[in-house]
Amino acid sequence: MRKTVEFFFDLGSPASYLAWTQIGLLAQEAQADIRWCPMLLGGVFQATGNASPATVPAKGAYVFQDLSRFARRYGVPLQQNPYFPVNTLTLMRIAVAVQQHLPERFQAYLGAMFKALWVEQLDLGQAAVLEEALRHNGFDAPALLGWAASPEVKAGLKTTTEEAVRRGVFGAPSFFVGDEMFFGQDRLDFVREALG
Repeated sequence: MRKTVEFFFDLGSPASYLAWTQIGLLAQEAQADIRWCPMLLGGVFQATGNASPATVPAKGAYVFQDLSRFARRYGVPLQQNPYFPVNTLTLMRIAVAVQQHLPERFQAYLGAMFKALWVEQLDLGQAAVLEEALRHNGFDAPALLGWAASPEVKAGLKTTTEEAVRRGVFGAPSFFVGDEMFFGQDRLDFVREALG
């Protein structure tokens, strides 16, 4: 029976971006499935009392330096976003909308938004910038924003965020293999072992 890795993430997390660049191949090699779980990191922080490392300047600087080391190891681009932290409520609602309405384009959406944030350094908190990024990547921005405002999509994001908190998630990315949780993109080796 195939195992599943559950991937709880927020687009506004550079560590989630790095994990996203690796998790597909990792799951493929382990012959495992991925359950994609878009959550609102701000909601997780609010529920758990946690906060972004960026709230402590020295820690924030170190964490990004460490993420840059991993980016080099993975051979993927990573740039610090000058607008970080970004309010990702709309981005994550759109992620749920794409998952529900255009599942075949879900990875394309994640790739486009992760790249916009963590390579192109765009301010996706600005509606006009977000809409242009969506259009540039072949998405119908008005349709996605319409779906994102629907009660079903709002409830979907809220439900996954509440599930994450209930299961012990306090930050992003977080992974589950069965009941075992792994926090941080630097724990992918343990995820691989658990899938093996």
